Amino acid sequence: MTLLAEMTRDELAARMAERPIAILPIGATEQHGHHLPLGTDSFLAEEYARRIGDRVDGIVLPTVPFGYSWVWKDTPGTVTVGHRTLEAYLGDVVESAERSGFGMLVIADGHESNVTTMKYVVRDHAARSSFPVLRLFYPKLSEILAEHLESETWHGMIHACEFETSLLLDARPDLVDMAKAVREYPPFSEEYAYGAEQLGNVSESGVFGDPTLATAAKGRAMFDALVEESVRIIQKARAR
Repeated sequence: MTLLAEMTRDELAARMAERPIAILPIGATEQHGHHLPLGTDSFLAEEYARRIGDRVDGIVLPTVPFGYSWVWKDTPGTVTVGHRTLEAYLGDVVESAERSGFGMLVIADGHESNVTTMKYVVRDHAARSSFPVLRLFYPKLSEILAEHLESETWHGMIHACEFETSLLLDARPDLVDMAKAVREYPPFSEEYAYGAEQLGNVSESGVFGDPTLATAAKGRAMFDALVEESVRIIQKARAR
């Protein structure tokens, strides 16, 4: 694994004969309860990308730290971009990766609300180019959660919960304050599910789930499983 930002143009040129895989981490900047940092999704996306890169000898691009975080837009510290803005931004990155001579671009996402935008970017690019682009957001997540977690998700959502807390305990334990972790399963919100309610009005703590059960060992096991499945997807796509 190599970090693009640390390479010189000559080092990159030498690698381009191999048509290496470029990996783009994308996350978000938004609250994650009192025990996790606002950059949780970005830290996890970068770690996810680096571990994939180690397996496929990829080049990891600088992390995109902002995503579609509208549901936290009135919570201090949130930096959100509109989905059309994000779509245009990612589209330009894809085109840049293709022009640079990479063999493939993999978008490694750590923020679920980016998923729809990534789908449109990949599809729109495929309509006009044969350059392969994959979008990965924790493949086989439901199976991995069922195998490794002790707690249930809040209606399928992962946010400041046992899952994310465990991953960050493995990746960046220095940024996790387990003394401040609390369990919260807010009442189901029809206004959020079917309307335009912000999550900041749904949860008092900013937590959806039970991060008190998180451990670094669970985080490592889940990261291993996620990366293994991601590498399988990448290798299959590259073999086509």
